Amino acid sequence: MIHNITRAILSAIMVWIVGVAAFLLSYSFPVLSNPAIQANIALVLAIIPAVCLGTFVYYKKGEITPSNLALIFMSTAAILDLLVTVPLFIIPAGGSYAIFFSDPMFYLLMVEFYCIATYSGNYFIKKQQA
Repeated sequence: MIHNITRAILSAIMVWIVGVAAFLLSYSFPVLSNPAIQANIALVLAIIPAVCLGTFVYYKKGEITPSNLALIFMSTAAILDLLVTVPLFIIPAGGSYAIFFSDPMFYLLMVEFYCIATYSGNYFIKKQQA
């Protein structure tokens, strides 16, 4: 069981790294006049393949149910946001913990995280059983 949780957390860290990279890289390519909205759009779009990749990597050898995997992914991302994203990227840009965690976009991303991880987890489990 510990191996499964460790594997799930490592997959979640990989997903989080891809998401943060997409968020930060979007500022390098100005497409929209509002860079914050552009970064959020990039993150919403990047989360889809990142979570699918994370679930794929996990289910090569893991056995946690998709809903529990989704909760581990969400928890890991929230903790990493608390410990890394906010102090390193948000606060220096003039934000705060309160602003970051009260933004409705944070919670919409968590719902997206849960739905995609659950759906792709069920898909990979069914594919393995076939």
